[in-house]
Amino acid sequence: MSSAAESLVLDRPDQDQKEGGERVNPVDFKMVTFSLGGKDYGIDIMTIKEIAKFSNFTYVPNSFPYVRGVYNLRGDIISILDLRILFHLPVPPNDSDIENGLILRLEENVIGIVVDSIDKVIGISSRDIQPPHPIFGDINIKYISGVVENSGRLYLILNAESICSKEETARRSDAAVPARTQLPAAETYSSAPGYVEAPAGGGGAEPEMDFIRDTLKTFRGFYVTPLNDAWFSKRFGEWKDLRQRKSAELQLKSAGDADDYLESFYSADTGKFWSDNLAAQYLRILGDASGKIINVWNIGCGKGYEAYSLAGVLSRKYPGSMIKLWANDNDLIAISTAPNLLFNDEDIPEYLSPYVVMGKNGSSFQTDFKNKIFFEYHDALHPSSLPDLDFIFVRDVISFLNHENQVTIFSQFHEKLKPTGVLILGDNEQPLDSSAWKLVPNSRSAYKKS
Repeated sequence: MSSAAESLVLDRPDQDQKEGGERVNPVDFKMVTFSLGGKDYGIDIMTIKEIAKFSNFTYVPNSFPYVRGVYNLRGDIISILDLRILFHLPVPPNDSDIENGLILRLEENVIGIVVDSIDKVIGISSRDIQPPHPIFGDINIKYISGVVENSGRLYLILNAESICSKEETARRSDAAVPARTQLPAAETYSSAPGYVEAPAGGGGAEPEMDFIRDTLKTFRGFYVTPLNDAWFSKRFGEWKDLRQRKSAELQLKSAGDADDYLESFYSADTGKFWSDNLAAQYLRILGDASGKIINVWNIGCGKGYEAYSLAGVLSRKYPGSMIKLWANDNDLIAISTAPNLLFNDEDIPEYLSPYVVMGKNGSSFQTDFKNKIFFEYHDALHPSSLPDLDFIFVRDVISFLNHENQVTIFSQFHEKLKPTGVLILGDNEQPLDSSAWKLVPNSRSAYKKS
């Protein structure tokens, strides 16, 4: 299996089954698995905020040995704990400064933990979890909530609450660090991988524009580049008028202010099924396919609403073709639940209704329809083995990459897309290199290779 930084495999039998005449307990517990000191561990997926790559910690003097330092996670200062040191386990040699890790959230408490490597997501039955046993004497038993066997491997399930309570003790030694200290940002697999400084932007007609550029990056990992600068400049004028009418400060003071500023950036029907009207627009944009198999890459599919909408449009546009839709996201919880999405029947637009089946817990999609889509945890910046593509849908995602990564991913799109293929960006995005792409006639954000 490839590293978890590239993909996670989700094992998820969702109902009682019979194997060899015996009933198997239903899956009701999902955990992310990883290794520490040569042993297999798991932690409840509901406590995990992100999978991360950590580097360049800011060391805190007089802190506990297991505290690797503190980190700036998009404006929030969090502690990074090394579980290997906390559990008195060997730390393998590492030729780079980058460590594998997880970011945990319990209520309002957010911490990062360093591990050896991350494996996958597995689904198990909570009935199969056994209480911890003193034989695991190398780790304090209070950090283990149970043990479980799966596919011939024994997993120790960590108690996230105990780890977070340990962080509370560590935090007291970090109290001398100012809450807004300028620290290196985390290289997380989230909406803005890398967090490398973009080339000095600025150059705005007003100094406030430069400040807002910086604060959008800090609060929401949004990078203003030629990709979205036309929208940003227009929005700045609107924002300035709005704040003056409200006698409010122009500057963004919080993540909430950043969200308000970005409100008009997002594409139509983001985070929900596309309306019949939007589906009709895409039906007009999509051209003739070059083969009997339609290969599509949907990046940033979230909980799956966009992927299912796209599959419905493609199924209507190319009824005689086989649809293969790779739907990727780096939101671990979202991509884990997308294959089994449930919804209310009244929320389904007309073009998707032929593929819906009613169930006792709500509506879902028919198996044949779902089989068109391959949901996978994946960071689009990492190498991909996808075939040449007919379509790439990547709405509102690239703006959350730094400039260097934007250049990289556009190069990847140009290489992967067939000569007749179509790239669809967000409503307020455009390619960085206008000479390499041409706008599809009568479209707002669909492009072909020049």
